[in-house]
Amino acid sequence: MAGAAFSVEQQIKQLDDARKLVLKDANHYPQIVQGILPIIGPSARVELRRWGADFLAETFSSPTVPAQQKETLSLIVLETIKAMIENPQEDNAVIKSIVQTAASIYPLVVRWIINNSYDGPTWERMLAIKTRILRIWDSAVSGVRICCIKFAQRVVLVQTVGPDADPRRGDPLEVSLTMIPQNHPLLLPRNLEAESSGLLDRMLGIFQESISDAVLVDATLNSLSILIRARPHVANRILNVILNFNPLKQANSPMTPKLRVMVKSMEKTTRLLLMHVNKRDPQNPLAGRIQQYVERMMRSRNEIFDEASRKRGPPEPIDGLDAAKRQKLGAQMPIAIPKFYVPPLTLGPHTIAELFTVTTDEGLKAFDVAQLSEELVVKIGITILQKLDAGVLNQAVEGVRQRYNSLKTAQPELLNPATAPLGIDEDDDDYEPDFYNAEDTEQILNKLDNAPPEEPKAKAPNMALGHFTLPPPPPLTTEQVTQIGQGTVSRVFGVMQTLEEPGKKPKAGVNRLAASAYDRDAWITIITRLATRATAGLEEGSDVVQVESKDPATLSLSNTIRESLYLYILEDFRKRIDIAVAWLCEEWYNDKVQMTLGAESVFHYEKWVLKVLDGILPYLDARDKVLTRFLSEIPGLSLDVLARVKSLCRDPAMVNLALTSLLYLVIMRPPVREIALDAVEDIWNTYEDAKPIAAKYLTKWRPGFADRLKDNDNEKKTNGVTPIAA
Repeated sequence: MAGAAFSVEQQIKQLDDARKLVLKDANHYPQIVQGILPIIGPSARVELRRWGADFLAETFSSPTVPAQQKETLSLIVLETIKAMIENPQEDNAVIKSIVQTAASIYPLVVRWIINNSYDGPTWERMLAIKTRILRIWDSAVSGVRICCIKFAQRVVLVQTVGPDADPRRGDPLEVSLTMIPQNHPLLLPRNLEAESSGLLDRMLGIFQESISDAVLVDATLNSLSILIRARPHVANRILNVILNFNPLKQANSPMTPKLRVMVKSMEKTTRLLLMHVNKRDPQNPLAGRIQQYVERMMRSRNEIFDEASRKRGPPEPIDGLDAAKRQKLGAQMPIAIPKFYVPPLTLGPHTIAELFTVTTDEGLKAFDVAQLSEELVVKIGITILQKLDAGVLNQAVEGVRQRYNSLKTAQPELLNPATAPLGIDEDDDDYEPDFYNAEDTEQILNKLDNAPPEEPKAKAPNMALGHFTLPPPPPLTTEQVTQIGQGTVSRVFGVMQTLEEPGKKPKAGVNRLAASAYDRDAWITIITRLATRATAGLEEGSDVVQVESKDPATLSLSNTIRESLYLYILEDFRKRIDIAVAWLCEEWYNDKVQMTLGAESVFHYEKWVLKVLDGILPYLDARDKVLTRFLSEIPGLSLDVLARVKSLCRDPAMVNLALTSLLYLVIMRPPVREIALDAVEDIWNTYEDAKPIAAKYLTKWRPGFADRLKDNDNEKKTNGVTPIAA
């Protein structure tokens, strides 16, 4: 047992090290997530399952992981999540984290299904997870029920009609019912909207029941605040239910310390939610009811919980007269006007801005209003003037007037140098001249003769500032250069997510300039040429195609862009196959140019065309036409490429796709006709399931194959091999 415990501790320590790695660099999330799934499965120890569930919840809620990467990872972890949550003996801590993970990935899976309607198994797994969560909602412990409320809120957000998405914002998580087409085979908008309405009623039902669990009530209120803001068409429905809810109703029962804390918590959460709604939208039709509800709730709270005021009576007035005695005394209460102090200006010259600046906040003084637009300044000024007290405004104006008057009176009187007294200290007010007899000329000459010789005055040091130059910055290390390059590439690909998809506007034709418009095609052209032409001729030569190192410190900018392009294409290769073709055409062209120059260079086309092909082949469907289009449009075909196509025939369902793609090459690309027919013949010799179709194509396009086929049949008969029907 000690050995087993030590083994689990060692595994958890290694998992913690992996978590620290991904927290430093989010690019490692795909490898780590795929690596831990076999370790944290339903058959693993409970410590490992808890760690794995917490890690998955943290991964899909992390803002550092891109939305596209989260969508890909969500498809990978669905099976593990389904197996863990369907385990009836599962630990509550594991279920809690799994429900949080499901709440995070539900919009991602729905968006995937919207764009890939053929993927029925993925949607069935998500439905099984959702059904299980909604079933355990009412019977689980409080911690799990809070997570179930969050999951229900996310389902309602996805399955209700949302506002029109702003393409400039590019919010990747904004998924709503408006994105689902009416003829979608898996997602029926009418059924999804009905389900979301039922879930919303189930969430609001907690306010109509006698539930004293403040934790669940507060969790529901916090979830509803997001629905009120994001789905305005259901906001009134939610607010009407909340306005009929009385969180102080249970204060009538015997008040225990626990009940006191719970009632206070529910009342505060409800009040803050309604105050926030009014603050966000003061013109909403329920603003009056909300204000009355909040005031009534505050009065009721004071009556119930403010025991000190009930025992000691109302507080005595401190300043002024009591309002209840005004009619008897006939006195007027003084109106308290806030004292607004405008500090006087210091001595010396001042600018107009300093004259009219009445604030003492150094941060506000340093703010440059010129950075704001004119329209925003006008709106802010109108709002301030509407809410500004007249007394405060008058005090500020009077303060500026006093400043101006002090500046006028503080102008110093200029002295005439011709009549000004010499050697007299103006500050010596107590000076009284001594009256002596004036010296004659002989006495003055004697004093001058006896006076010591004047020493030459020392020259004042030169205090002028010399030419100042900032020291050069320290040189960047290889790792820093690599990180900066990767960040630049990530930002460039982030811009592509917000640009217009191809086909939504007319093309400029074949005579257009490359990258002449700010659209997705222009960015693709820029990125592909940065990858292929930026460092052309600068790489180390070799006679063969080299494979770059995986060490980040040795990856060049071009290879970083290539890796990012490869991952970007594989995220949705059916829609981005045109990007793959454009990129590979640039790679092929660059390799040909390097060959003509006679320089020894690294050739990239063959490597990346095989890598792209290996990436899309496992995900092809028998009805896909992507492979045919890819093979017909890439500029160069080699035996290795055709070998990848032949490997598809290992799956009998993919035989027709492979042979059809090769037949298209035979018909439409005569230069590669012979090697394509060789590949078909190799398929005929290797795979039994492909022989009928391959023989049909070879009989038509390869003369003499029919005679060889007959000779082969005759040879088999001679050797005693006959068909079973004979």
